[in-house]
Amino acid sequence: MFEHRKDQLLPRREFALRLGWSVAAGAVLILFSLSIGICGYHFLNDEVWIDAFVDAAMILSGMGPLSSLHGETAKLFAGCYAIYCGIALIATTGVILAPVIHRSLHRFHLEWDDQA
Repeated sequence: MFEHRKDQLLPRREFALRLGWSVAAGAVLILFSLSIGICGYHFLNDEVWIDAFVDAAMILSGMGPLSSLHGETAKLFAGCYAIYCGIALIATTGVILAPVIHRSLHRFHLEWDDQA
């Protein structure tokens, strides 16, 4: 996916395209995670769609739910969803930042080879 360490640095236009694809992949992960939370809160906690969206978005962003949970099934879902969201947040950040980190490390490596 990324260029080899001995290859030249990607031109800015190709790097911008790669970064765009990473942001798009991150957005898909966020939308997928958000849809899981919305459906879970709507069907398991009997919330209206807008309240389910707010609770799912708040947990996905790391803030916490606004509504109280009714029933053991809803509480079990909320706990599992919170754990999933923590992992999804880290994974999405990695997917989005991977091209930037790779480019900076690649540039550093090229500069180090030039000096050697």
